[in-house]
Amino acid sequence: MTATMSQERNEAGVEFTIQRVTDPEALRALLSRDRPYSAYAIAQLEAGRFASSECYRVSGSDGRLGLVIHSSSGLGRTLVAEGDADAVEAALSLHPGPRFTFGSLRPEHRQAFERCFILGRPQTMTRMTVSRQSFRSTDIPAQRLGAGDIPEINRLYALEGGPTYYKPAHLDEGVYYGVYEKGRLVSIAGTHVVSRAEGVAVIGNVFTDPRYRGRGLSTAVTGAATAELLQHCPLVVLTVEEGNESAKAVYRRLGYAPHCSMHESPLIRKEPFGAVSLARRAFAGWRGRSQGKEIVLR
Repeated sequence: MTATMSQERNEAGVEFTIQRVTDPEALRALLSRDRPYSAYAIAQLEAGRFASSECYRVSGSDGRLGLVIHSSSGLGRTLVAEGDADAVEAALSLHPGPRFTFGSLRPEHRQAFERCFILGRPQTMTRMTVSRQSFRSTDIPAQRLGAGDIPEINRLYALEGGPTYYKPAHLDEGVYYGVYEKGRLVSIAGTHVVSRAEGVAVIGNVFTDPRYRGRGLSTAVTGAATAELLQHCPLVVLTVEEGNESAKAVYRRLGYAPHCSMHESPLIRKEPFGAVSLARRAFAGWRGRSQGKEIVLR
């Protein structure tokens, strides 16, 4: 199904056509324009994940392109945006997705997102990337974590302020490394998503017990996870708060380099029941019924 949207605020009267995409190949060209930024979305192209995703490609009559992907794997419910900000907003006005989700967006997308969502973490992040050529290992040992470590993993992450509920599937699908001290897990690094088929991985969940910081443990666990991931994934990325210079220094020591600014934030849809977007879609369908399209004019 497609939708044509005219933006009133656009002096040229550009029409945006929104189409649900069910073939991952149709998305590769747009996502490949900036693979480090789009790494999480690229991982969703893997067959098992793509089946549980909703993807909307937006094309403007002036040639502008946008993409919105709703997925439910890796981090759970996620919303990833790419491309022109007006095109992204056109898709979100009809297809904002679930009430609670986690968003990945560029700074230029923020205004469009804030019209639909409350951003739980509004600060700017830095996407960093490493390659097999730039990676530098560390001498501090770390061990691969598995299902037997789940009680300790949940205990450690709970120190950040709330309970966590890691399951064996999280460890099976991802790559997690940790450091133990006196029988307790004190430092950990893992992944948000790994796709060997697509050759990308996103590292996250890096945390060290405050009592053990300053000993290079975050470097050790992140380095160990990165080393394994690079064996199968030529592109490995992570994000860090833009002002967190100590964390950036850790990642630079491993060979990571800044790539771009972005936002990664929990999102709460402002309209709780989705009635507004549903009404818009119904009206757009009625308006374009003779053409088999959704048509929205603004």
